[in-house]
Amino acid sequence: MQSLAMIENWPVPTAAAAVVRADGTPAGSHGPTAQRFPLASVTKPLAAYAVLVAYEEGAIDLDEPAGPEGATVRHLLAHTSGLAFDEPRVTAAPGTRRIYSNTGFEVLGDHVAKATDIPFADYLRQAVLEPLGMASTTLEGSPAKDAVSTVDDLARFAAEVQAPRLLDARTVLDAMTVTYPGLTGILPGYGHQRPNDWGLGFEIRDGKSPHWTGASSSPRTFGHFGQSGTFLWIDPDARAACVALTDRPFGAWVVEAWPLFTDAVLAELRAAGSDTR
Repeated sequence: MQSLAMIENWPVPTAAAAVVRADGTPAGSHGPTAQRFPLASVTKPLAAYAVLVAYEEGAIDLDEPAGPEGATVRHLLAHTSGLAFDEPRVTAAPGTRRIYSNTGFEVLGDHVAKATDIPFADYLRQAVLEPLGMASTTLEGSPAKDAVSTVDDLARFAAEVQAPRLLDARTVLDAMTVTYPGLTGILPGYGHQRPNDWGLGFEIRDGKSPHWTGASSSPRTFGHFGQSGTFLWIDPDARAACVALTDRPFGAWVVEAWPLFTDAVLAELRAAGSDTR
């Protein structure tokens, strides 16, 4: 895909990107796709997937108590537990506000580790990474932000989410559907959003503006970005996903670069689809 070469113009030392279609086939890649990059918060979708595997295995239930009083696993996955961003402090009643919380994902990791009697990093590896062949991905600390991976590995994960083998497709549908709709909150780096929609571990684009995806991205687009200059989006309407990893922290440079890139990728996918009909 020619549009992927746009990453060469990003003001970053190194960048790599790939697009994978809904049937799991690669649409294209560019840059050092086997290089390992810190994911920052793109760790969260991986961690959420492991939590959902634990749910399907019967180790936990999405509506069992976890975290602050009155909160559940579902609240933690959807950033509605009331926990603060980066400290174990309750700032709202569960289900009343969308408070993006690293702490919430750390509580999730501890909860799954206790339920399975397996350290969460090991559970993630056994339940998700090894079955998908993600041999270059490791969790090196917090399940909120400390995974390291490659574009090649995340393309495998993107293929799994679009055509699940590790999870029931209905569970993935729940993960990409708005949980506790209508809640307001702050999308890190983009300010207050009304509403600030999330699924289970995945952010949902809907009508958010400004946003890190493109103007032509479907409202159903879901995924995550990280403060290390990384993102993963999946657009069900485009029937494709895109991964981009860099080694420059999130900042003003992404505000223009990422949406323009995403729109170019989507335009090329649409053109390719038209050519095959």
